[in-house]
Amino acid sequence: MGLSPGQIGALIGLVVGLIEYRIVSGLVIGALRRTDHSKTQAERDDYERRIAYVRVALVVLMIGVTPVLGYVIGQTVFG
Repeated sequence: MGLSPGQIGALIGLVVGLIEYRIVSGLVIGALRRTDHSKTQAERDDYERRIAYVRVALVVLMIGVTPVLGYVIGQTVFG
């Protein structure tokens, strides 16, 4: 019992999404931290909370959506 083209596409999408997340999150989060001009601890905490929202959005978009796209492409083109 082998994997279907959609499942293979989803696995490829997951790997691509993980790699993409590591690269993009490193660049984006690093750039955001460099632009932090917080003067108080409360401002820093608020800024870090906002960065956490960006991180969650990146995870959902890159690691969550890319395997779904891979599945759809694999199933449509090769299935």
